[in-house]
Amino acid sequence: MAILQQENVLLFSRTMGLGGTENVVLQLCEILTPVVNKVVVCSCGGVNEKRLNEMGIVHYTVPDIEKKNIKNIFSTLRKIQGIIKKEQITVVHVHHRMAAFYVALLKIMNNRFSFFATAHNTFNDKKWLTRFAYRKAMVIACGKEVKNNLVEYYHIQEDRVVVIHNAVKSYEKAIKPDSCLEQLKKEGFVLVGNIGRLSEQKGMTYFVDSFNLAHDKVDNLKYIIVGQGEDEEVLKKKVVDDHNQDNIIFLGYRSDIQNIISQLDYVVLSSLWEGLPLTPIEAFSMHKPVIGTAVDGTKEIINNGVNGFLIAPKDPQVIAEKVIDLALSTEKRSIMGENAYITYKKMFGFDVFKDKILNFYRQNIESRRLI
Repeated sequence: MAILQQENVLLFSRTMGLGGTENVVLQLCEILTPVVNKVVVCSCGGVNEKRLNEMGIVHYTVPDIEKKNIKNIFSTLRKIQGIIKKEQITVVHVHHRMAAFYVALLKIMNNRFSFFATAHNTFNDKKWLTRFAYRKAMVIACGKEVKNNLVEYYHIQEDRVVVIHNAVKSYEKAIKPDSCLEQLKKEGFVLVGNIGRLSEQKGMTYFVDSFNLAHDKVDNLKYIIVGQGEDEEVLKKKVVDDHNQDNIIFLGYRSDIQNIISQLDYVVLSSLWEGLPLTPIEAFSMHKPVIGTAVDGTKEIINNGVNGFLIAPKDPQVIAEKVIDLALSTEKRSIMGENAYITYKKMFGFDVFKDKILNFYRQNIESRRLI
């Protein structure tokens, strides 16, 4: 990777808070730091700034790029331009459409850096902005559906978009039992998890609504919700109103997701839309099958009936049916769990992701130098 040794890379994300996009940024820091001259990150900040500091990565705070007033736009442009100049940046790799928009503007004035973008979701809005933002970038789509969205809806050149699936690392630490989950397992309960931001996107309300339907057939059932978000209080009130506060347990934010997943029997992903979600990959890495809604990139991870089930979104009844199916068959859970792990190793392991990222960087930096 000698070709990369002189490169100074800026990773530009909206935040460094909690989420799949931020996790990918941290992964890129780990992959790139040993092979390039330096990596720096800019965002409006978040809890993962601490992790960047531990990795020795400089973080620059910029205005929140979702705020699109004129003052914010000019302030952000000046900030990014200043970072590029100060750090002598040769590669800018963005992780948000508005980040791509800002870099596309700067690219008009300075064509000397490579412009990469990772698209983490599918969209159907802001057509002009999206086409402008990505038209000069080499784009990594985190899944086939994301690439199709960019090419077919936004008319981004197909040869400028490559699919590199998200990945998670193997969990190599000793399992640390959670006292609540440990006690429930001792009492013989089947533990069904749902992990993600407590927001509209993740469809948690449909998961909550499925409990009573499933519990009618499976007495020894508990739902475990892991995460925080803007819908947290609404969901908790719904659970109390349904008299299920002892049956649907909120664990809050956890940094040890794979450790928690290892103590569940299987996982539900009730999302209404996704790019390529990390939760089912994390579950697969821990030999756990997943019941997931058949949206966008989730369909690229779950092979229906093999390593989990694909179901329609917004349907508590169908969630309950599959929850019952797996709850009543330890053998089926075991077989699907092993198939899930095989899928993880073949398609979504960290080493696979690392090799593809480094090849992407090498090939596109070589192309820049030949111009």
